[in-house]
Amino acid sequence: MKTEFSIRLKTIIVLPVMAFLFTACNVDVQKTANGKGKNVQIDTPVARLHVSENADASETGLPVYPGARMSQEDNDQNHKNANVNIATGFFGLKVVAVKYESDDSVDKVKDYYRRQLEKYGNFLECRANTVAINPGFGDDSKSDAPVCEQNSGDNLELKAGSKKNQHVVSIEPQGKGCKFTLVYVQVHGKDTTI
Repeated sequence: MKTEFSIRLKTIIVLPVMAFLFTACNVDVQKTANGKGKNVQIDTPVARLHVSENADASETGLPVYPGARMSQEDNDQNHKNANVNIATGFFGLKVVAVKYESDDSVDKVKDYYRRQLEKYGNFLECRANTVAINPGFGDDSKSDAPVCEQNSGDNLELKAGSKKNQHVVSIEPQGKGCKFTLVYVQVHGKDTTI
């Protein structure tokens, strides 16, 4: 009896709240001339989501490697760039990713971005099965420093900043050159803003 009443009470409360959230939802999709979606913005009373394929390297906090070009994989059928923002009253997340390619070697691109990442403090160099930790980084799980995840193949990642404000350069060989992705990740709680 008590369980049935509890289910009815929850239904009476949850259904109107869900109906309010969905009816108060605003969805805006901006399309390009060819009809493909490029920007989506969803607003509800409790959250905001913005997704754009028009990401710019400057939003990652890192410059584009000299002579690099947008990845050839980056086209209307296979778009690789993204700028995603999620904001609620409790947390927020911003992720910007832009993909490039270069005729220069992985080592040249790595050396360039190691110097660029120095302005964000200590950094990690993550490769498959190895982690080179720059001085100042500990392996304390309570640390706010970025960590290396399982990395496979020939990919190399450079990470700097903190777990909540992280700059990442992911580099992989491509023929005699390489392709690389610049990524910025920012997470915040209810007391901070993006």
